[in-house]
Amino acid sequence: MRTSDLPQRISRRLLQDIAAGSIQAGQHLGAQHLADRYGVSRTPIRDAMTILEEGGFVVRQENRGYFVADTDPQMLTEMLDQQPASMNDEYHRLAEDWLTGRLPEEVTEQFLRQEYGWSKSWIHDVLVRAAREGWVERKEGYGWRFLPVANTPEAFDEIYRFRMAIEPAAMLEPSFELNRQILTEQRRIQEGMLDMDFNAVPAESLLENGALFHEELIKMSGNPYFLMALQRVNRMRRLMEYRAEVNHDRLVEQCTEHLEILTLLESGNTVDASYRMRQHLSGALKRKSPIAWNWAADKETVQPAKAAT
Repeated sequence: MRTSDLPQRISRRLLQDIAAGSIQAGQHLGAQHLADRYGVSRTPIRDAMTILEEGGFVVRQENRGYFVADTDPQMLTEMLDQQPASMNDEYHRLAEDWLTGRLPEEVTEQFLRQEYGWSKSWIHDVLVRAAREGWVERKEGYGWRFLPVANTPEAFDEIYRFRMAIEPAAMLEPSFELNRQILTEQRRIQEGMLDMDFNAVPAESLLENGALFHEELIKMSGNPYFLMALQRVNRMRRLMEYRAEVNHDRLVEQCTEHLEILTLLESGNTVDASYRMRQHLSGALKRKSPIAWNWAADKETVQPAKAAT
């Protein structure tokens, strides 16, 4: 990918996040926050803001920066349909090849350039994002190492069982305290997902909304170690979740259950909310575990990866 393509791809990713509801109309778009969110420097972020301002999707206020414009959802969908493939395509391709054993544990950037035909700058951006999401690390001195995160069905099952242990328990902590602002914002996102066109939003944005829901709720436990643990395992399961095909019925069921938990919390029924959270996670495990085991069976048919040189 040419370096000049990066602002265009970032602008698309931002539009997708707006369509998914994780970024809302009127929200301030800080350059450093977006740079951290998308794993790039501030320069392509500024260029992406210019692209979106010209399209009427963001507005610039003097001495205050950029804000999301109040855009018609149909106009947003049409814009996404007109743009080229998502900036995440290459990232997901690398993740897929790692999950299915097509790559060795250690690689160099030169090896990846030969393997995929990507530019040096784009390979670096992809690897930096992968490192930020916890499945790649830079080797001391030279090269990169893929980390053994949840790329087996056993690990996937264990993560969900771990979540079933900590997330309901977090609601019963003595320090648990309802945050009405969190509940209101999560209700807005979940209700918005029920109304959106799932085909116009990448699976990644939908998964991020789901992870955010659980992380925001566990944050109310008042115990930072619950949040740290959940964030870590959410990063570890991310790659296998990316492989799942977006299923409209399953997403509707997920959002509906999230809203049921929010309703219980809003009424002060934390014990019932805790029990409903365990049911919710148990149901997710029963639905997703067979898919993970099917992935493992497919992986067995892949030839062992050659060593990077």
